[in-house]
Amino acid sequence: MRPPVTGIGADPLPAGALEVETVGMTMRFGSFTALDDVSIRIAPGSFHALLGENGAGKSTLVKCIMGFYHATAGQLLVARREAEIGDPRDARALGMGMVYQHFTLVPSLTVAENLVISRADAPVVIDWAQERAGLEAFMSAMPFRVPLDQPVARLAAGEKQKLEILKQLYLGSRFLILDEPTSVLTPDEADEVLGHVRGLCQAGEISVLMITHKFREVTAFADEVSVLRRGRLVGQGRVADLTHDQMAAMMIGEEKALRPMDRQGTRGAPVLELRGVRAVDRSGLKEISIDALTVHAGEIAGIAGISGNGQMELMEVLTGQRALRAGEVRVAGEAYGATRQEAQAHAVRYLPEEPLRNACAPRMSVIENIAFRSFDRNGKGPRFWLSAAEMRARGRDLIAAFKVKAADPEGPIAALSGGNVQRAVLARELTGAVRLLVISNPCFGLDFAAVADIRARIVAARNAGAAVLLMSEDLDEVLELSDRVLVMSEGRITYEVPAAEARVAEIGHHMGGHAA
Repeated sequence: MRPPVTGIGADPLPAGALEVETVGMTMRFGSFTALDDVSIRIAPGSFHALLGENGAGKSTLVKCIMGFYHATAGQLLVARREAEIGDPRDARALGMGMVYQHFTLVPSLTVAENLVISRADAPVVIDWAQERAGLEAFMSAMPFRVPLDQPVARLAAGEKQKLEILKQLYLGSRFLILDEPTSVLTPDEADEVLGHVRGLCQAGEISVLMITHKFREVTAFADEVSVLRRGRLVGQGRVADLTHDQMAAMMIGEEKALRPMDRQGTRGAPVLELRGVRAVDRSGLKEISIDALTVHAGEIAGIAGISGNGQMELMEVLTGQRALRAGEVRVAGEAYGATRQEAQAHAVRYLPEEPLRNACAPRMSVIENIAFRSFDRNGKGPRFWLSAAEMRARGRDLIAAFKVKAADPEGPIAALSGGNVQRAVLARELTGAVRLLVISNPCFGLDFAAVADIRARIVAARNAGAAVLLMSEDLDEVLELSDRVLVMSEGRITYEVPAAEARVAEIGHHMGGHAA
């Protein structure tokens, strides 16, 4: 039997939303101080936002709260009682839960199975008729739902994020940490999800600490905000008393916010062409059908769409991970099958969704991951032996150029924050000549400065003559970056408009499949 959580006392915790407070919390990793004397109080029933650039200490703080790390110094108070949480099971026993930036679901199991096995009291022999009745009742009370019989592996990122939030609500968490909960949701979906969560706060059922980089969400839903920079608490206050500029200034200090790059050059010849493309979708029941799609040199074609409408499958087609039933993909006029040799010959680069899972070898080092594209090349020709010294020197140069915050460049890339994994992959993919750049959700979970930097680099590639196909579930991102906006719905391109003529309401109607 597990020992009880220490420090709480014999009396039960009060019902309803929990108050959680960190007092002087400090976390050191050897000589590196990731968190330095941080004191934050999340009042019962409040919706509290936590801001800070990647590497500011946000993830370290919440991992200390949830028992993944044991703080070097400081205290954690739960309902004003000192708690020593040994691991996440202790946190769950107190009614504390977390929706992580990286998904924690079992891909091979269905939505229903993931929910049932997440319970501490999950039976050895499951009465599925009874469990399904309970799950249907639970889903009917939620403002959004995910199909119970769908395997998680077939869910798009936005649907997985919804399921992570649903799981915590299903488990009855009374203090909930949300780590970038709306990164892959449309604005309407985000408002729906956060509106429901805020309603639970106002009803006194839960308290929320939300890590986010979207000021609009902070203003719309949070009561209070705390800002971390370089491991220290540098600002706090009521959201109603702070402007976006003031919050941004606290986040980045004396550094100036990066400005988007000016667009230069004119549209050139077609680079990417899809004609009559047909492929089975992830469910195996529907079809991805792209009659015609062309992306020209010197332009960004942005595809908007609600998660689960075929964007993931289109990315898999273009990266050679999903077979075609019919049609063809051509790059620079030649048939393209997305082999490594073809990608090298045509200078095709990719930044897929969830790069740690889809574009990296997590246990290999940052330097090795950056070298994947060039380790066997010596200029334009093949290399017959590895040059470890050259690989290290090149890797360190790119880490500096792309501002990758890596305490140990020869340590595993999985140890980096999500934003820094994204920067490392961009360092690999945007170095050298780029003819075609295919991107999916490039700013997923990134901070204020990282978003501006990465978007500027994408525009720079376009200005240098690259053709860019951008798929993003962030409509603001599509509108900001694109020269031409397309909408994908039900596996098809259903609308196209020059970005200068785009109207948000019209695009929204097409995204939702409601256009006349």
